[in-house]
Amino acid sequence: MAENQEEPSDTQTGEEQPENAEESEEKKKELEKLPPFEIVGGERFPAFFFKFQFRNVEYSSGRNKTFLCYVVETQGKESGSFRGYLEDEHAAAHAEDAFFNNILPTCDPNLRYNVTWYVSSSPCVPCADRIAQILQKNKNLRLSILVSRLFMWEEPEMQAALKKLKTSGCKLKIMKPQDFEYIWQNFAEQEEGEAKAFEPWEDIQENFLYYEEKLSEVLH
Repeated sequence: MAENQEEPSDTQTGEEQPENAEESEEKKKELEKLPPFEIVGGERFPAFFFKFQFRNVEYSSGRNKTFLCYVVETQGKESGSFRGYLEDEHAAAHAEDAFFNNILPTCDPNLRYNVTWYVSSSPCVPCADRIAQILQKNKNLRLSILVSRLFMWEEPEMQAALKKLKTSGCKLKIMKPQDFEYIWQNFAEQEEGEAKAFEPWEDIQENFLYYEEKLSEVLH
């Protein structure tokens, strides 16, 4: 299979392109037209988002946002569980950041947390670094991340960040077909309130094996 590449934004690479005054002014006008940054969340998202954003394709053209489904289980005096999803808009922040900023900003030292994420793409370098720091700080937090696709997995910085995640105790895995079915049943909003059976796409197993092999190469 061909190698997967996702083009990083300027903010991810840190590279600045030379601009003349006219181009700079034009860029400023374009930025002013953008709506405010927003993190969208809830319990379920439209099924067509799942079919496009979570598809484990080699080339992720047009998939420029992250969908993160989460399940949080707590054990202790206040045992319980809750779930939902987050999606990010534009490049100002990412869904991974939003989870720790809005959903689980602190961890009660008297509780144990088991958190599972189902994410459309693996974390970028800054998000992976922050996740590792949070896990190292909160020993009562266990995080498993299942991803549909690997983001820029060939880049040395990205490989180092994924290895750091593993070292911090994060369980990073590639989604199997049954994981996609779980998301479909529990997070995708069915049309007209009628639950429909999950229909796997033609290359779902092949692409799972491809990404599983690449992740294994990175982590070992």
